Amino acid sequence: MLTDSLNGIQVLDLSHVVAGPVCGMLLGDMGADVVKIEPIGGELGRRIGPPYVQGESVVALSVNRNKRGLAIDLKATEGQQVLQHMAARADVLIESFRPGVMQRLGLDAPALLQLQPKLVYCSISAFGQTGPWHARAGVDGIVQAVAGLMSAIGSEHSDPLKVSVPVADMTTGYLATIGILGALHKVRAGGAGQHLDVSLYNATLMLQQVGLAFFLATGEEPRKTGSAAPYAAPNEAFPTADGWIMVAAYQPERWSALCSVLDMPALRDDPRFADNSARVANRPALQELLGAALRRHDTAHWLARLDAADILCAPIAGYREVAASAQYRHSGIETCLQHPVAGSLRMPGFGLAGPAATAAPAAPPPLVGQHSVQVLAEYGIPGTTIQTLLARGVVAAGAAF
Repeated sequence: MLTDSLNGIQVLDLSHVVAGPVCGMLLGDMGADVVKIEPIGGELGRRIGPPYVQGESVVALSVNRNKRGLAIDLKATEGQQVLQHMAARADVLIESFRPGVMQRLGLDAPALLQLQPKLVYCSISAFGQTGPWHARAGVDGIVQAVAGLMSAIGSEHSDPLKVSVPVADMTTGYLATIGILGALHKVRAGGAGQHLDVSLYNATLMLQQVGLAFFLATGEEPRKTGSAAPYAAPNEAFPTADGWIMVAAYQPERWSALCSVLDMPALRDDPRFADNSARVANRPALQELLGAALRRHDTAHWLARLDAADILCAPIAGYREVAASAQYRHSGIETCLQHPVAGSLRMPGFGLAGPAATAAPAAPPPLVGQHSVQVLAEYGIPGTTIQTLLARGVVAAGAAF
């Protein structure tokens, strides 16, 4: 199974908030032993909210399953020495500090690759480790803005809009995971470890592969088209008598079928709508005509008729409707976490596990330092040294559950 494909891989996850934790979580989902390493007071993501459940940030809860928790002060020399010791035994290290921080701590890629030449060291930052903006801080919304994504979202006259979920962070976490898997494959084939430089900026540019390609090919800025695909029509949301429906009928045979279903055969012969290019050019007129027709009946009526004609369509579903659907239940995406503080939590899980995985719940996100003593002992730190680190406040041990 994919969920045990990384058994035996040891990962040190020093990242915070969303992008890096997503990467560590995915590696844990695939069976790696992931240790979440954070400051004594916990990482920034634990303080992002609302919402909170029993004081625990849902942001942090959503991106840190299948990890064990170690709290350590990396500003202390003893803490740096502990991490160096652990890195010498690890396969992967993930960090998302601003470029230069790990170097000042003596924990940068060149230093740790000397200790462990097979280490895959993944740095995640807003704009990369080098380049004109490398020292700039940035979060998801900032990168959505400066990478062009916000310029293409919304309707023609709307204010700038961002994707409400942290899509730059999530895409970066996925890209980092892909890079780590590729680097691990090279190591297993006898190659050396390497330093991966993954940025939110580059990941967000990659996310816009099609839109950015359009600009590079034509030199034209994207037009804001709301729910519509700028390259196809009709391929957008229309109002019905009781809601909204998404219709994609831009292929010739589906366009013809739509004209029949709507009892509007004259549209087939209208030169404004003769082919997809013409329909894109005349989208406002097309939207007005189709919208008026679709408002005549409710969404369920149109779904039945459009499905019967093999026209691609879907209702505009809210999260409540999504979570109640048969497809959602079949997907196996949902997992139930039994968290020691937040209690029983429904959360999105690993999307590649499949329905059978619903019987094997993921390990809940760790509390700050919950597994500190256990992890340090497993990495070969003597018990007396662990007790000294605890006494000096270099390491914190959370409550055992």
